[in-house]
Amino acid sequence: MAEVPAPVKGTRPEGAITEADASTKVREMFAQIAPRYDLLNHLLSLQLDRLWRARAAKLLQSILGCPDALVLDLCCGTGDLALALAHAGKARIIGADFAHPMLVRARKKTAFQTPPANQSAGSPMPFLEADALRLPFANASFDLVTTAFGFRNLANYEAGLREIQRVLKPGGAIAILEFTEPPDDQWGNFYRWYFCKVLPKIGGLISGDQAAYKYLPKSVARFFRPPELAALLSAVGYQSVDYRVWTLGTVALHTAVRAK
Repeated sequence: MAEVPAPVKGTRPEGAITEADASTKVREMFAQIAPRYDLLNHLLSLQLDRLWRARAAKLLQSILGCPDALVLDLCCGTGDLALALAHAGKARIIGADFAHPMLVRARKKTAFQTPPANQSAGSPMPFLEADALRLPFANASFDLVTTAFGFRNLANYEAGLREIQRVLKPGGAIAILEFTEPPDDQWGNFYRWYFCKVLPKIGGLISGDQAAYKYLPKSVARFFRPPELAALLSAVGYQSVDYRVWTLGTVALHTAVRAK
């Protein structure tokens, strides 16, 4: 996997030229769609997004089962993965995102759900506003950093991986759950038709933001294929780099470890 060349790049929504432009446009986009974000995630994925997060949490059980472990869910959105991680073990979970309206919904969601076993009713899960490229955490703070369907929205992927590496403890793990492109076969062609033609129309109609759901398939097409992201993880210095591809090649879970 590490032998595949991995170009260094970042997301570029339409009209964005610089990294600052890209960050601003992504933040504005997610702030706009926050009220319908959960509904559209579940609807457009045919509820598979719940399965993907639960499966990722299960595979990270060795860390999540430790009550002393500290976990950062980065680009947490409305908190779905953070909640799945919390319910899967005893580790302490912190969510972080740079879109304030998403965090507002995450806090409301956790307030109305049964607290995980590791969380008392009087101490809700913390959700912090933070830029993934400039995290407000000390070096070597976390045993695990996760992100689900948010990493590809970073303006600079290599910088994001290095910042995650900085806040991970030596031997700590990273887990990135992201969309990817399926093979060029009958299923892959159907998926691309749905993802590029149908999904943007439904998402734009329900969310009221046509641009956000036109951006979604473009951002996936621009993003790394699993071997490319694995190569970049290795180039940055991560060890034990691996990935698993699910649901007929449409989603991948990438894992790696910071060197001790």
